[in-house]
Amino acid sequence: MTGLRKENPFDDLRRTSEKLVARLKAEVKSEPLQEWQQKGKKLVAKIHAEVKQAKIDDDARFLKTWLDKPLVTGAVYPSSKALARKMASYVDPESLGPVVELGPGTGPVTDALLARGIAEERLVLVEFNPEFCALLARRYPKATIVQGDAYALETVVAPHLKKPAAAVVSSLPLFTKPERLRLELLNRAFGLMVPGAPFIQFTYATVSPVPRKGGSFEAHVSPRIWKNLPPACVWVYRRLQA
Repeated sequence: MTGLRKENPFDDLRRTSEKLVARLKAEVKSEPLQEWQQKGKKLVAKIHAEVKQAKIDDDARFLKTWLDKPLVTGAVYPSSKALARKMASYVDPESLGPVVELGPGTGPVTDALLARGIAEERLVLVEFNPEFCALLARRYPKATIVQGDAYALETVVAPHLKKPAAAVVSSLPLFTKPERLRLELLNRAFGLMVPGAPFIQFTYATVSPVPRKGGSFEAHVSPRIWKNLPPACVWVYRRLQA
């Protein structure tokens, strides 16, 4: 979760804090400095509490969704900042075209992509859960939010791409699908991207989530990220050039 940002869930908190700060500045002339400092400390404590609660709320959303539909959600908790940063690190911010994110959930990887330098307008966020879609629309108003099945890339994603994608970043629970569907997803993603663009996928497993035998692509795996719960690694796939 990044800091306070326009149109994110902390908007009400930001507006409230701005009003309180303005009031404190007005009162400083009529109150002792010590009392003004105490009020400032209370305001900071309130902001920290709200930020902590927002994080708890995201964890609770994920846990509830996983309990309701474990095969659809896949993860019990949102991706950690360490995992999200690693996934985003494989996206070149200087590359042209949109960046497609499959299964963004509450947006931890989305935040990492923004921090990486990817403009919000370039993001196409494909999420199956309608509640998460509504949340994403509030947090990333300039991004394109698509509600639908990420495995149907040609019908769900392609209409929203004005040019080939620069990368596809996936948090989908691939191991819940047969190998054939996983490979089809990868090939469909390659068909929507510029040549050599990466398909980035995290997994908790120790093996590639996409079957490598007989595939016309190269694969690279990151070191295991122990700061994630559970520990995970990132696989990057690129289509072999003829």
